[in-house]
Amino acid sequence: MALTARIRTRDGWAVSHAVVTVTDMTGTQVLRAEADPEGAVRDTTPLTPGAYTVIVTAVGYAPAASSAIVTASGRAEVGTLTLARQGGAELPPPGPWTVDPAHSSVAAVAQHLGISSVRGRFTDFTATVEIAPDDVTKSRVEAVIRAASIDTGNGMRDTHLRSADFLDVERYPEITYRSTRVSETGPDRWTVRGELGLHGVVRQVDLDLAYLGTGADPWGGTRAAFRATTELHREDFAMNYNQVVQAGIAAIGTTLRVELDVQAVQGESLPAA
Repeated sequence: MALTARIRTRDGWAVSHAVVTVTDMTGTQVLRAEADPEGAVRDTTPLTPGAYTVIVTAVGYAPAASSAIVTASGRAEVGTLTLARQGGAELPPPGPWTVDPAHSSVAAVAQHLGISSVRGRFTDFTATVEIAPDDVTKSRVEAVIRAASIDTGNGMRDTHLRSADFLDVERYPEITYRSTRVSETGPDRWTVRGELGLHGVVRQVDLDLAYLGTGADPWGGTRAAFRATTELHREDFAMNYNQVVQAGIAAIGTTLRVELDVQAVQGESLPAA
C-alpha cells in the first residue's frame, strides 16, 4: 500500500464517506481516495519519496489537513485523522437508533400549591432516532407514549390525571412526537423542532437537546445518551382543569417542565432479552 489512513470522528467513529486528497509541495494533486465503510483508506498509487500534504473532507464535517512523509519504500502511513462536525457540534454515527425504555426516562414536573413540585413519569413508551448521514439537520426523532402509563407515586392522583380533567386516556390513549427539523445551537447541543400530539391537540414543540456521548454496552451493542428538556403549557393542549385554593393560588401549576433522559441502541431494534 502506498497510502494508508483511518478517518474518525472525535469520539472514535468511522467516517465512511470521507475523501482523502494528497498534494505535493507545489500544491499539485497526486492522489485522491475514498474511505471504505470502516473509515479506512488504502490506496496503491505509487508516490515519489518526499513531503506531502494530506487533506480530508466529508460532508457535514470541517476539513482537516496533515503532513505526510513518503519514505524510500514509497509508503505513507498517515495514521488516524480526526474530523469535527461543522460548527463544532457532534452527534452519534449515522443510521437508525432505537430508544431503550428500560434505561430511559420521560418525566414531567409541575408546581403544587405554588410552593413545591410534583414529579411524574411515563413508564410505557417507544421511540426511534435516525441520524442523517450527510446533513445532520435532517435527522429525525419519533416517539409514542402510552398516556395511561403516567406514574406520580400516588394512585389517587394518577387516576385523576388519566381522567377527562387531564389526559383523558380513554379518548386519547397515545401522546406522539415527530420531529421536523434539527438545528445546531453549540458544541454537542441541538434544538429539535417537532410536532407534539397531546390530548387531541397538535402543536409545535422544541426540545433543547444535549448529546452526552456513546459507548459499548454489556450486551455487545453500542449506546448513545441524550438529555432533552422543554416546557409545556397545559392550556395549549386544552387541559384547563384547576382548583383554586386560598389567596387565588392554583393547586396545580399550568406550566410543565418535561425532562427526557434517553439511551438509544444502535440499530433498528433492541437486543433480545
